[in-house]
Amino acid sequence: MVGYLVAIAVLLVLSAFFSGSETALTAASRPFIHQLEQTGNRRAGIVRKLHEQQARLLSALLLGNNLVNILASALATGIMIEMFGPTGVAYATLAMTLLVLVFAEVIPKTYAFRHANQTALAVGPVVRLLVFVLNPPVQFLLLVVRGIFKLFGSDIQGDEAVRGDEELRGAIELHNGDDTAVRHERAMLRSILDLTEVQVGEIMVHRRNVVTIDADEPPAEIVSQVLASPYTRIPLWRESADNIVGVLHVKALLRAVQAQEGSNLDTLDIVALAGTPWFIPEYTPLLDQLLAFRERHEHFALVVDEYGSLMGIVTLEDILEEIVGDISDEHDVSVSGVRLQPDGSYVVDGDVTIRDLNREFEWDLPDEEAATVAGLVLHETRRIPEVGQTFLFHDFRFEILRRQRHQITSVRVIPPETGPEEKSGKE
Repeated sequence: MVGYLVAIAVLLVLSAFFSGSETALTAASRPFIHQLEQTGNRRAGIVRKLHEQQARLLSALLLGNNLVNILASALATGIMIEMFGPTGVAYATLAMTLLVLVFAEVIPKTYAFRHANQTALAVGPVVRLLVFVLNPPVQFLLLVVRGIFKLFGSDIQGDEAVRGDEELRGAIELHNGDDTAVRHERAMLRSILDLTEVQVGEIMVHRRNVVTIDADEPPAEIVSQVLASPYTRIPLWRESADNIVGVLHVKALLRAVQAQEGSNLDTLDIVALAGTPWFIPEYTPLLDQLLAFRERHEHFALVVDEYGSLMGIVTLEDILEEIVGDISDEHDVSVSGVRLQPDGSYVVDGDVTIRDLNREFEWDLPDEEAATVAGLVLHETRRIPEVGQTFLFHDFRFEILRRQRHQITSVRVIPPETGPEEKSGKE
């Protein structure tokens, strides 16, 4: 009798081990385990390899767990029948259910879930040995399972796992917190994953806001314009603003001026000092452009449309700002274009990008059809609105404050939590 009780206790301990190991190995953080393996931790390498053969891992643990549970229940039933007769079956069922549920399931799984990484590293070597020993019956079981699934028209081998970037996006959203630091961290991580989906045309500086210089101007006048500009690289054009003949770097110009040693600047060949312009299509993904900047050791590119017309410019700083937010230095023009109002609304310049608003305030305005606030209003209204008109779409209220000819220059944006609820799409 005592021997049977000891055997049942040992089997319950084994069941707890199997249950806790299953929970720990499935809940352990793969990025953490990978990082730990990179530092030379051998147990982390074992856990990573177990993750790679998850079907075999789970099958082995479930097989071991069911074997010890069934054996423990059989022993308990034999003891109870010997003590109480046929009614001992009911007593054994009740007793083993409680024992297995509390000591072999809830307690080990709760602990393993709360300490998943540490538990996975601790049980990894033993579980690896178990998977190796139980490999023959496990392979047979997997073969039977696959056959059953195929009978019902499903192939478990063909099921796609969750994509790595989707898993990362889910982890980013779980990075909770409303303070400024956490919000900026979430925005940066999201932006990194979006680099393959965002095109340079969505973040470029539009040609209307690009400082360019006519290369046919007198050299002294060009020097004056360059010194008056806050930028270090300035496109040069001839005959037409679309005909860019070079990109002038301020340092190259200043070296040439210094070499003149006070002589007449009219002898300077400004175009010869300029670098060769680099043209890129507006549909280039940001990640591709970032890699191209690195390969060419360039910081500046001119964006053109499908007809070859100049659309604007994009710089390495523009792409980095998509990740980390605005980067300002003492020479930047500090104009954010967004002003918070006392009533909780925002006065936004028409050329502010939707991506910047979504990133800064964690809004969810669509940016597939339009890149700027003005573009979004035009897309949704399908017309050029008048000053004073108010529209409601995507749960945001948009009031047109200023317009220059056909261009919307200022919009009041009222987020959903600020403005009253509306039923209609427009006012």
